[in-house]
Amino acid sequence: MYNLLIGGTAGQGIDTTTAILEKLFKRSGYNVFTVKDFMSRIRGGHNFSLIRFGTEAVLSHSSRIDGIIALDDETIHQHLKELKENGFILGDNKLITQDLRALKIGMEDRAKNLGNPRVSGSIAVGAVLKLFGENLNYVEDVLRSFVKEQYFEVNMAAVKEGYAVVDSRYPHLNGSSSDWMLIGGSKAVALGAIAAGMKFYCAYPMSPSTVIMETLASKYHEAEIVVEQAEDEIAAINMAIGASYAGVRAMTGTSGGGFSLMVEALGLSGMAEIPLVVIDVQRPGPVTGLPTRTEQSDLRFVVSASQGEFPRMVIALRNAEDAYYQTIRAFELAERYQIPVILLSDQYLGDSSWTVKPFDAFRIDTSGTEYDNDEEEEYLRYRYTNSGISPRLIPGKTRHLVTADSDEHDERGWITESGEVRTRMMDKRMKKLESLKLELQEPDYIGDDNYDTLLIGWGSTWGPISEAVRLLNEKEGKRYAALVFGDIYPLPEKLLVEKAAHAKWIINIEQNATGQFAGLMREATGLVCNDSILKYDGRQLSGEEIVEQICKEETR
Repeated sequence: MYNLLIGGTAGQGIDTTTAILEKLFKRSGYNVFTVKDFMSRIRGGHNFSLIRFGTEAVLSHSSRIDGIIALDDETIHQHLKELKENGFILGDNKLITQDLRALKIGMEDRAKNLGNPRVSGSIAVGAVLKLFGENLNYVEDVLRSFVKEQYFEVNMAAVKEGYAVVDSRYPHLNGSSSDWMLIGGSKAVALGAIAAGMKFYCAYPMSPSTVIMETLASKYHEAEIVVEQAEDEIAAINMAIGASYAGVRAMTGTSGGGFSLMVEALGLSGMAEIPLVVIDVQRPGPVTGLPTRTEQSDLRFVVSASQGEFPRMVIALRNAEDAYYQTIRAFELAERYQIPVILLSDQYLGDSSWTVKPFDAFRIDTSGTEYDNDEEEEYLRYRYTNSGISPRLIPGKTRHLVTADSDEHDERGWITESGEVRTRMMDKRMKKLESLKLELQEPDYIGDDNYDTLLIGWGSTWGPISEAVRLLNEKEGKRYAALVFGDIYPLPEKLLVEKAAHAKWIINIEQNATGQFAGLMREATGLVCNDSILKYDGRQLSGEEIVEQICKEETR
């Protein structure tokens, strides 16, 4: 497996170079995983992308680098210590380094000689392909998808120029993933929403959730959906609730700061029993925090957001494939139980990209999902039922009045202050949780069946924890396993209680400062973790970091 880092400042073409290379590696049959680290400033600052590729499954990023494409001196300064002994540094002659691993190939001068100083990135692409033993078979097709026709020939010449000035260093590995998809986590969410039959998406742009809106907006015509940029997050969620009340599947998305503005309207969805899907793509807080970094610190917040009590579902996304299918499931659960369903993603998952098997391409038929008995004399929107789920009619499609109210109400939807009615209506709504708990999905179980230590994680820690378990079990001695949760609230308990009973040591792994999931787990089951690995500097844990911390603790 290989690791390549492309680093520089904003505006130097890091994203384009990364996108071209990862697509070329995928076309060559490699499994690919790319993670991006960038600053919130428009210009300047150190940004980089890590592309990890190989013939086996790539689950996490790695800091053990085979090659660096250095577009500035700061990239070398920051990452030289991560470069393997036999690695390389590829860059321009202007780079200030005496490292013998540096390959200064005069990218800027070569680009000028080709007649376009902006094609130095394509020269780097050609050099990288040669270094990793690749051919140029797929370059033409890939380049055409990134550059305008008038610039194609000069970029193709630049790739060939870079290919000619270096020698192969690494053997080509024969992979079989060329027909797989290469997709980011947030784009997978957008495709899942379309597949689920979503017809209305409304949001205010907020990093790192904006990619979802941009992807949906780019597909609005062919998907026959409406994408609305609202003036703020309060308007966005209320518009989504209104669209759902009117009978279309609706969704809104934001990050933690925007979700803070949505919480009262989230309660409206719960009180009025209007289906709604909300995604919170987490970043470090509070307030502005680190706008382009990652964290898992909104968990406690979303589980209890909005005043009062009402049933909700919280699902944490674990990888791109999971993001697609769980988004579809979120819409199904929201409609079935007439509740808000909250998806938790984060910057790491949302902005990273994976090679995955092609998704099942289907569009869910949402016609007839509402209650359709239009013959009754009186329609009770909030009728008491054994399941807690009341019949739902769509206004404009029935002769009945379809009520909705933010106040407490009776079965008809009329405002009430009766204590008896309040208790019955609360019991009716909360009764939905009984059926919802039967639909919970148990966490992913990873690792050895005969384990000593059990790792616990959720959401985007799935990849790093999976890699950590593999690395730990390759060592002699203790055996390891892990549970990584997707369904968070209500919490599935069966597998957790079963596996915890056989563990000698339980370690909680989260991207926050207080171990929020460990606290929820303790509240639900009484189980207490023996130790925690917590990271909250805005950068994602890698599998290697988890292994290092566990081994360090065990040697004390």
